[in-house]
Amino acid sequence: MLIDKDEVINILKDNSIKVNGVFHLGAHECEEMSFYNQLGLSANDVVWVDAIESKVTEMTKKGVPNVFNGIVTDKDDIDVTFNVSNNIQSSSVLEFGTHSTEHPWVVYTHKFTGKSTTVNTFFDKHNLENKYNFWNFDIQGAELMALKGAGKYIPFVDAMYLEVNQRELYKGCALIGEIDSFLDGYGFKRVKTLMTQHGWGDALYIKR
Repeated sequence: MLIDKDEVINILKDNSIKVNGVFHLGAHECEEMSFYNQLGLSANDVVWVDAIESKVTEMTKKGVPNVFNGIVTDKDDIDVTFNVSNNIQSSSVLEFGTHSTEHPWVVYTHKFTGKSTTVNTFFDKHNLENKYNFWNFDIQGAELMALKGAGKYIPFVDAMYLEVNQRELYKGCALIGEIDSFLDGYGFKRVKTLMTQHGWGDALYIKR
């Protein structure tokens, strides 16, 4: 997370948002768990999803609960190619765009094919409650795709922390203005943004 965690906590407090649960796409090594603890949550209050099965297995073996494997997009049961990078964190369903020039040392090493799922279907399948009112999406350019498949559950969300792009780091990825417009339709406003010199960054949205 690029935005200072204490600042995020203060913004949530200032807007009277009490986080009851977190839905996190792009689990990687679940490194945000300490931040979620600061929000007053236990490990059981967080649901993690990652497209790379080995990361899910690794985290599960470390005792992290509620870690699921899934390739989340805007469509269900479609064969999609997932690109795995040498640093793992840049892995995506999308091909590199300006990422290749901004971070030339990061390359895709291999790919695999899997079935896609939407957030709506994931929540339904796992009988998740509506308590997950803080969403954190870090899925390398596919954030808007995931949001477009989440319309059934977005109304229960009070805040979202998303990775965003000002440039096409990944081919066909949504730019920050597109995410702003989409979430505006659900009553969300972007209240904090921190961008890197490479054209990507993080943004915090809260429900107005």
